[in-house]
Amino acid sequence: MSKYQAIFEPLTIKRMTLKNRIVMPPMGTNFANVDGTFSREQLSYYEQRAKGGTGLITLENVCIAYPMGTNGARQLRMDNDQYISGLWEFNEKMHAYGACTSVQINHAGASAYGLRLEGRQAVSASAVPSKKGNPIPRPLEIEELQQVVANYAEGALRAQRAGFDCVEIHAGHSYLLSQFLSPLYNKRTDQFGGCPENRARLTKQVVEAVREAVGPFFPISLRFSADELLEGGNTLEDTLDILRYFVDEVDILNVSAALNDSLQYQIDKMNLPDGWRSYMSKAVKDRYPDKLTVTSGNIRHPQKATELIESGQADLIAIGRGLIAEPHWVNKVENGQEFLLRQCLSCNIGCADHRIAKSRPIRCTVNPDLYEEDAYKSKPVSHSTKMVVIGGGTAGLEAATTAAEVGVNVELFESKAYLGGLAHEIARLPDKKRIDDFVTYQINRAKELDNLVIHTNHSATMADIALRNPDIIVNATGAKPLLPPIEGLQEQLQRDNRRVFSIADLLNDMANFQVFEGQEIVVIGGGAVGLDVVEYYAERGAKKVTIVEMQKELGKDLDLITKQAMMEIVTKYDVSVHVESRLMSVKDQSFMVEHEGTITELPFDLGFVCLGMRAEAPLMAELAHYARENGVMIHNIGDSKVARRIMEGTREARDILQVIDVLETSRLQKGHYEQAKRLVRN
Repeated sequence: MSKYQAIFEPLTIKRMTLKNRIVMPPMGTNFANVDGTFSREQLSYYEQRAKGGTGLITLENVCIAYPMGTNGARQLRMDNDQYISGLWEFNEKMHAYGACTSVQINHAGASAYGLRLEGRQAVSASAVPSKKGNPIPRPLEIEELQQVVANYAEGALRAQRAGFDCVEIHAGHSYLLSQFLSPLYNKRTDQFGGCPENRARLTKQVVEAVREAVGPFFPISLRFSADELLEGGNTLEDTLDILRYFVDEVDILNVSAALNDSLQYQIDKMNLPDGWRSYMSKAVKDRYPDKLTVTSGNIRHPQKATELIESGQADLIAIGRGLIAEPHWVNKVENGQEFLLRQCLSCNIGCADHRIAKSRPIRCTVNPDLYEEDAYKSKPVSHSTKMVVIGGGTAGLEAATTAAEVGVNVELFESKAYLGGLAHEIARLPDKKRIDDFVTYQINRAKELDNLVIHTNHSATMADIALRNPDIIVNATGAKPLLPPIEGLQEQLQRDNRRVFSIADLLNDMANFQVFEGQEIVVIGGGAVGLDVVEYYAERGAKKVTIVEMQKELGKDLDLITKQAMMEIVTKYDVSVHVESRLMSVKDQSFMVEHEGTITELPFDLGFVCLGMRAEAPLMAELAHYARENGVMIHNIGDSKVARRIMEGTREARDILQVIDVLETSRLQKGHYEQAKRLVRN
């Protein structure tokens, strides 16, 4: 622990003392009941993070003005006293593990969740949508603003009465207070618009009303977008000046960034470095040295967290999605188990995209159980059980380690020299290197298990399987690039001095794809894989990059953060886009593409065909036959079932526990039956 001592230094803020410097920031979950109360799963989710050692847990964005201020399909509420008892029970659970608690109170304004507005028009500072393409809100009247202020004060008082140690006011991320602070949203000409002092007036009134409600000894945190990272929005220097109008009554400055239209810098995209946003908190700390600051931004490693504290860039470290992925982050760091940290990939698929874009409960690519975590390990198998896993990608590794952790004897076969499969291969792209963190974690986890044997460079055969006589077979053989029968494609891919490649060619021979300057690149396929290739070449100085997609838009199935980030790249590097266009034939140095009946030739120095992936399960028919003949259970998972993302494979892999449970139950029932027969005979 000594090398990370700064993380574990206690910190007292008025009457709240934190046992360490790690903060779980507010992150929406869509776990609440539809009436705004806690669900059992939601309480369990937070309990895991408290149990994991987190110093301060901030309850997600809670509605203080229903329905106009609501945000999310299933959001917690505290707009009247009936919610206090549930919030009190939440605090009892968190405090039992030594965690302090805060709650973020918020009015969504123009970002209000549309399906919950009961047909009403959202409200804001002005008639400006909170995101391009969103409905236009109506400006709040001056008389209505006093009710908004009262909502915040009443919410803060309820937080105090419910047993929270702190309250956080949300003044960023395109919510109502942010809509008044930002010149992008606020076009008012009254005393609440125009100059910075006027734009800060509502936030100032809210902060002062909250302080009056909770008294002088109760900590108040303020979260805000230090730099909106949009042309015409507040810059960091603008925000530093604006803070002076309401900072006096605030104890903690939670320094975030961005608005809805720069969301990839609020919910950080994958290739942003650890702690990238810390220069903002340092600037806030320098301007307001008597205030405590919180920084965030892809912080995963304890070394980085320690550096940020020791260098004075922040007093507290917010680890958001990292605690979704690894609720025991603090305890593992304190116990010297850094090698077992399940680090967030910043893929934003199960968390941000599920909640914001799809109105689903959050999930996690690398953590298949957000509610119960490792509870399964306390229920080992009661019978000797053998399992064979075919394929050492992320799905196969997750199934193998999970089964071994409950006492199953597992052997895994991987045909390649390395583990991790397609995830490890994609991670060879510089902007996707974080994906390898999951593979590393899985390998480290596997090394801890004596009852898990891994064979690399070994393609499993039916003879291998028969020799092991398994009770369960898991097939996780992954996927291969989809290469449809397009005229000239196969011929070009088989040439010696070719210029046409698949994604597998790039990933498995990166050393031969290092020339960028002067290169004209054409990519066929505007999904995740094709856009990864565009990103790789466009950001490294290719002369011209072109992308072709059959559908009406690029990245149709991408999560919203990655899509927004990719569209930023397309615009920034002037990528030529051809949508509703179809590859007709492939030549030596050009693709023939059809759009609305017109054929266009697209010349290239390098052409990439990235039309997705297809399931690859060469042994499945034989495995199914073997399973039937020998009474063996078989579980086909991940891309070998249907080519998808890592998240689906991880969750299916964890479902091996259900397969094991069925096997255990059948054996138990058989044992009871045999015992009954013996009793009858006797």
